[in-house]
Amino acid sequence: MQVQKLSSDIHAKELLKKLGVDGGGVSILASKMQHHLIYIKELAVGGANILKQDALSIGADLAVPRGTVIAKEPFVDCVLIANQQQLEILSRKELAQPFGLKELAIQLGKMTKIRKPKKVEIMGVINANDDSFFDGSRFKDLEAIKKIETLIEEGADIIDIGAVSSRPNAPEVSAKEELLRISPILEEIKKNKFYENVRFSVDSYTPEVIFKALESGFSIVNDITGLENDEVCRLCAEYRATAVIMHMQGTPQTMQNNPKYEDLVSNVYTFLDTRIQKAQSFGLDDIIVDVGVGFGKSLGDNLSLIKNLEHFLMLKKRILVGASRKSMIDKIYPSKVEERLAGTLAIHLEALRNGASILRVHDVKEHVQALKVFEALRRI
Repeated sequence: MQVQKLSSDIHAKELLKKLGVDGGGVSILASKMQHHLIYIKELAVGGANILKQDALSIGADLAVPRGTVIAKEPFVDCVLIANQQQLEILSRKELAQPFGLKELAIQLGKMTKIRKPKKVEIMGVINANDDSFFDGSRFKDLEAIKKIETLIEEGADIIDIGAVSSRPNAPEVSAKEELLRISPILEEIKKNKFYENVRFSVDSYTPEVIFKALESGFSIVNDITGLENDEVCRLCAEYRATAVIMHMQGTPQTMQNNPKYEDLVSNVYTFLDTRIQKAQSFGLDDIIVDVGVGFGKSLGDNLSLIKNLEHFLMLKKRILVGASRKSMIDKIYPSKVEERLAGTLAIHLEALRNGASILRVHDVKEHVQALKVFEALRRI
């Protein structure tokens, strides 16, 4: 006899099928192999005690503070520990309970339906300006066209083009200047019909620029203000474009001035949820969300968002992550911008494990290779 400890990331259904488990048993057993840790904040102590007993009765558990059983405090934070099957049972059982457990049950029900995406896309970056933080992404006019051809050859699914830097403390640029920078590239894309080979995204929140891009064959609007401008919403709806809604605290000129949050994950989630509802009110349904790594976030904030990406899958939208060569890497391992590819890959692969399905990158070829290896590991 041999005994082997399996990874918690094992492809459960494939393993069970390989063992020859009965078809009906595969789903049941697979649900027992998928585990959840759910942080519940400010639950009424009466609800915590009921949930604790209900969890224990089905083999799950609830971690609660000392003194909960005697109601030492009126509200407590706790952690629910359950597999998929147990979570489904509790999401039904707690619907009939008091002390806020009905509302909790509804949230648990949503969590049981979360599925990590199977398809991942690579978004290559081209900056039509002189001040983006990574000079390796800066291209103008014909240089940009050559770079587009290279990115297509390297396997980019999307190419994101912008003419205004959004790095911290970047200078503000007029709509006229932004349009002047990007127009030659847009015209060449339209002339050569590059949009037949790859999807194009415009990195802008300026209506005039977005209109010109959509007229040139672009199908994605990457808006760092999260669709703040109603006109941008109208343009996306009119052209049936995909909208990327990103979270940012402040503006590029102010966002890194000691950013603080009362509850980081909750604040970012609420912002994205609110903007999704706004987009939908304009008839927009094809939406991607971006938690905004590096946009008004400390190093701890950025790492926390990457680790908690799965929570944002409850929004039922694809998640884009763009940490490519950003300064958060330098804060972990001091390095120049051109030396941050390894750190970028580490962050992006962790983002994929936690639910991201689009990576915005400066290095397409290297990410395509890393993705192939990642997907091969995930199939085991």
